[in-house]
Amino acid sequence: MKLKNVALLSAFGALMSATAATAPVAAQMVVGVGIEPVCPYGYFDYAPYDCAPYGYYGPDWFNGGIFIGAGPWFHGHHGFYGHVDNRYDPRRGYNGPLPMHGAQPFNNFHGNEARDGMGHAGNAGHSAMGEHMGGFSGGGHPGGGPR
Repeated sequence: MKLKNVALLSAFGALMSATAATAPVAAQMVVGVGIEPVCPYGYFDYAPYDCAPYGYYGPDWFNGGIFIGAGPWFHGHHGFYGHVDNRYDPRRGYNGPLPMHGAQPFNNFHGNEARDGMGHAGNAGHSAMGEHMGGFSGGGHPGGGPR
């Protein structure tokens, strides 16, 4: 009788361990976001939030020459969509120069997509035409140069 109980317990234990090994496990992911990066023309709206080159963001992303943010630090109003020139997006094949602090502009803006502060494409409610001025001051108006 003892041998039968041991055999049953062993079979039950093997069944439980096999079931536990195949049971779905809830995955957890924690993303730590530090302070907003210091970038002369703003930063990409996805991790690792590298600095974006001059010409990626249009004037509507700037308020008085100050970048309003993207990603976790977005400072724009709810429903905001601003124009970007996604030809400067590394996810779309761009591998040209990225700015360093104090870098000078190397191109002009030619918006071809509108995005919110989290990188979702949408409708800005206005055309990107006329936003290709040499500098940013915000609101689609020409400025005196990059901030």
